Amino acid sequence: MSTEEKSLNFIEQIIEEDLKNGLPQDKLRFRFPPEPNGYLHVGHASAICLNFGLGIDYKAPVNLRFDDTNPSKEEQEFVDAIKRDVEWLGYQWDKECYASDYFQQLYDWAVELIKKDKAYVDSQTSEEMAIQKGTPTTSGTDSPYRNRSIEENLDLFERMKQGEFEKGTHVLRAKISMNANNMLMRDPIIYRIMHAHHHRTGNDWCIYPMYDWAHGESDYLEQVSHSFCTLEFLPHRELYDWFLNQIYDASKVRPKQREFARRNLSHTVVSKRKLLQLVTEGHVTGWDDPRMSTISGMRRRGITATAIRNFAKTIGIAKRENLIDVSLLDFCVREDLNKVAPRVMAVLDPVKLVITNYPEGKEEWLEAENNPEEEVMTYRKVPFSKELYIEREDFQEEAHKKFFRLSLGTEVRLKNAYIIKGESVVKDADGNITEIHCTYDVDSKSGSGSEASKRKVKGTIHWVSIPHAIQAEIRVYDRLFTHENPDGNKEVDFKEYINPNSLEVITGYLEPSLETAKELEHFQFQRLGYFCVDKDSSTEKLVFNKTVGLRDTWAKVSVQ
Repeated sequence: MSTEEKSLNFIEQIIEEDLKNGLPQDKLRFRFPPEPNGYLHVGHASAICLNFGLGIDYKAPVNLRFDDTNPSKEEQEFVDAIKRDVEWLGYQWDKECYASDYFQQLYDWAVELIKKDKAYVDSQTSEEMAIQKGTPTTSGTDSPYRNRSIEENLDLFERMKQGEFEKGTHVLRAKISMNANNMLMRDPIIYRIMHAHHHRTGNDWCIYPMYDWAHGESDYLEQVSHSFCTLEFLPHRELYDWFLNQIYDASKVRPKQREFARRNLSHTVVSKRKLLQLVTEGHVTGWDDPRMSTISGMRRRGITATAIRNFAKTIGIAKRENLIDVSLLDFCVREDLNKVAPRVMAVLDPVKLVITNYPEGKEEWLEAENNPEEEVMTYRKVPFSKELYIEREDFQEEAHKKFFRLSLGTEVRLKNAYIIKGESVVKDADGNITEIHCTYDVDSKSGSGSEASKRKVKGTIHWVSIPHAIQAEIRVYDRLFTHENPDGNKEVDFKEYINPNSLEVITGYLEPSLETAKELEHFQFQRLGYFCVDKDSSTEKLVFNKTVGLRDTWAKVSVQ
């Protein structure tokens, strides 16, 4: 990477410094290490873009390594979902790895630690260990089992492996120091007993390594040069290095852990535990509910991979946590969809419009451009007839001066069609308008080149021909949480902030070109927003999700 091309973030500066100090370029290797215990969320997306982006920039391989050391919470479903998300974001890993690939090696190294009197089997309860560990301001005390003989520790550890003991009866701990300032260094647990079926190793193991033991050693085995983690792992770095010191061979690359800040997104939660709560308690329909902050939820809503990559690039990498307003993500979505989404006509709050002087039974197929942003313009045909749907808000019986849409006695243009003039309305017994009657200027057809077609009117509105309209279910989404930081106050249950109006299901009427629309196809419903075909669609019934409006209706009035 050339430092002249762009200013470097602090992560890139670390890499550049290591290269300058003698690390060979071909020894660079990065990794993305998710736990397969849930679906990836927007925070993971930033980490994916960071690690795989570094791989692209430095032409270095990137491993996808699953930290599958807790079989009680892990499933193959999550492995498959994670792989699908990474690929969808546009990245390809070099090696697909699992911490479970290294279970035997990790166990063998743990045995070596015992033989060097650097690890011991502790038989205290978890409560006793918590007390014995001390506090950040007081030293811990040695476990009564800390000075077991090497032989006894080897015997107990082997029997733990063979499944002789119940969960919680023994753990293997590193023998470091009970007086360390860093609480994580006070004889941390390396192995615990778990009688649980593992999605890859089955019932082969009854003991499983802790994250801190498995993570750094896995990095070492894969010869990862840089292990980038979020800031909560900063206190773990000392332990990461201590464990590496026990096995490091100077002829190999020694992984370096460095930390960056989480970039939290407003009006969302990104804790997998809390996302799981939302799913299991029925607040959402699943991990891929379009209101969720999961990558699969964002994809289903219609957010593009390009938009997420651009969002990650825009917010960048920082050393301090902060809350990113979700409107920035919305901006990135609009910016991308504006280029790629075809413009179509749909009416979501319909009122009937009758063109009284249009011939009965006549229909025309008018030419409409698909997207003015296209380099080579393409067109489609849309049907026009005597009876149309327009948006209810596009008509006012008695309009104020700044209302530039249809009203009685005024003219507007129907998009791609004719100029019409409001003449009268039909109302029901409650005074609600059920029909708008208008006349059209037969010579004003768009694109005809006539003098009438060039006549300027103040407004243009969209429409759908009633005889040709396709009825569809439209799911309109709002923020899942009413509070910008629902997880910010630990005294308040985050679910207190769930927005009861986060989903509205309505019936919309669409132009017939959408009849063959496929799952995940994006469209701009003109003047309404961007929409995406949902997976619940069928040949009998189309379902669309609203991705984002055409403009930010959530913009902050003032920045704090």
